[in-house]
Amino acid sequence: MQRSIFLVLLFLMACKPESQDSLTILSPDEQIQINLELLQGLPHYSVSVDNKSLILPSSLGYSFRKQEDLNGPFTLTHYEIEEINENWVPVWGQEKLIHSHSNQAKVELQEINVPRRQLNLYFRVFNDGVAFRYEIPQQQGLDSLFIVAENTEFKFAEDAQTWWIPADYNSYEKIYTKSYLSGVVDSVHTPLTMVSEAGYFISLHEANLSNYASMTLRPAETDSLKLLSELVPWPDGDKVKTVLPMVSPWRTITIGRKATDLLESRMILNLNEPNRIDDVSWIKPMKYIGIWWGLHIGKQTWVQGDRHGATTENTKQYIDFAAANNIQGVLVEGWNHDWELYGQDEAFKFTKPYDDFNIEEITRYAADKNVVLIGHHETGGEAPFYDRQLEDAFAYCEKYGIPAVKSGYARTSIEPIGESHHGQWMVEHYRRVVETAAKYKVTLNVHEPVKPTGIERTWPHMMSREGGRGMEWNAWSEGNPPSHTTILPFTRLLAGPMDYTPGIFDLHYDQYKPDNRVHTTLAKQLALMVVLYSPLQMAADLIENYEDQPAFQFVRDLRIDWDETVYLEAEIGEQIAVARRDGDEWFLGAITNEKERELSIPLSKILNSDMIAECYVDGPGAQWEDNPYPIWIAAYQATVGDTLKVKLAAGGGLAIRFRSLISADQSLPSISNLRQDQLEKN
Repeated sequence: MQRSIFLVLLFLMACKPESQDSLTILSPDEQIQINLELLQGLPHYSVSVDNKSLILPSSLGYSFRKQEDLNGPFTLTHYEIEEINENWVPVWGQEKLIHSHSNQAKVELQEINVPRRQLNLYFRVFNDGVAFRYEIPQQQGLDSLFIVAENTEFKFAEDAQTWWIPADYNSYEKIYTKSYLSGVVDSVHTPLTMVSEAGYFISLHEANLSNYASMTLRPAETDSLKLLSELVPWPDGDKVKTVLPMVSPWRTITIGRKATDLLESRMILNLNEPNRIDDVSWIKPMKYIGIWWGLHIGKQTWVQGDRHGATTENTKQYIDFAAANNIQGVLVEGWNHDWELYGQDEAFKFTKPYDDFNIEEITRYAADKNVVLIGHHETGGEAPFYDRQLEDAFAYCEKYGIPAVKSGYARTSIEPIGESHHGQWMVEHYRRVVETAAKYKVTLNVHEPVKPTGIERTWPHMMSREGGRGMEWNAWSEGNPPSHTTILPFTRLLAGPMDYTPGIFDLHYDQYKPDNRVHTTLAKQLALMVVLYSPLQMAADLIENYEDQPAFQFVRDLRIDWDETVYLEAEIGEQIAVARRDGDEWFLGAITNEKERELSIPLSKILNSDMIAECYVDGPGAQWEDNPYPIWIAAYQATVGDTLKVKLAAGGGLAIRFRSLISADQSLPSISNLRQDQLEKN
């Protein structure tokens, strides 16, 4: 089990004067402050940064069905403040060591009037944000609770540029809208990212979502700068059905002074519980390919027939390619019976392969090649039917040595009828899947998931999720605009890893979908594999499109689990440059939106010795719309004192591997030549 290296709980205060009705908690660096006060007996919190108001007094409370609302008036009966300072080691991630430092207050409130119920509030203040949660303890007169509203407010002191998607209770797969907070007219999903007029970078989200409904946010009718929590409902209108004691997820407000501060924050992870899995040796990050993209562009079918993708022969070809190209896994979709019944009741079975998919032969062949098979459980949204198969489905994986599964819930609604992807019933369903997979030592990559809230710290085999508009939208819609992937790191990916599935080399697939395409340059497809973090990273194209393609060398060389991550450049919706280190090698990815731009990065930010830079950058004349394929590939010497100067084409990017210098590399040109070579050479 992962263990804290250093943990200090410093008791500061555990009392209250009789007259006290307010409390202040500071961040460890004393730059962020949260205040709790009782205004006419109703708890309100406010947040300030650098002595400037960020969130004005905002109320807290609950409305119930069957009981009176828990909104006060209250009196503050007791509080405790402690310092939490720990380092912990993730099983996998963007760095090998995570530091968590905060001051936490537990505040006990009691109603003044009968029935004098108790409500506890927890506040944690980090150097990069604040979080709070509710606790309703066990108490006489309360047993079952039916919550119809969580009355949490976020009243901002000033307007802010905001990036948001509408709160569709069944999907996060939307294009982001940028507007002022005052111009948000729809309920929105979290993470919700903002830049205030004072220049603070803010992300609203939640952490440790368990036995509760997902939180969306709706604008208040009477105040354009106030957001109200809106929990995803049950079919009968209740939001949460529970028993006491009850604890809510953390409501999180990540705060930075620059865009990279949001990317560096690990507050969401730090608010989750430590790893519960003792033996983590089976939990392995990997690169993978799969019988997948061909299904979306129409070359192959999920259903058995003349164009069936998941055949024994085809799967072996993918296994051979993976083994020859430093790829650890092969995903196969459409392997199991009853895809032809998609949309009907009880369609998918997960222990019965199609006749042309020999599971025994394939798994034996993969094991001989040191490649793992990634299973696929598409439920079609029939969650109860999947529940009934969970034990058998994961036991089947264990039997055939399948250590990873991609699951899916591709349907606009969920069964039971009236449930949604993000309500409490599905939150608990997803957790049952996670716990069952752990029992059989199977890692998970969940599509159409509940949003990530950091539970990968507690259950590290829950490795990646979709939960956003990914690559497949380029196969059967107008596609994702170039700016989309420059927004995702500052929105969806703040919640956790995303299985975006980059790496498409054939950006026009006219033979299959002449009206569709991928809206990037080739170099950007490589860069996305570094920029968009996932411990399961897919090279998503058909394997024939990688044959004899020099750019694929970057995919072969790419590492996937990181010791260190450095965010070099960041501007929401414009550009991002990220460098990640594994051992003695660095991988750098940078992308831009529809605009071309010049990038200038001092290599002293990441290098501490001379290295070789193997560069994959947009070539002469490259741009996403009319000429996406030119790519300049070359190796250069790079010193600590060099500055990387390079042009990113419109919709373009760059990918660089920095490796140790060997004697044969001494004749290579300096990286200072890269910009000129990029302009002049083919």
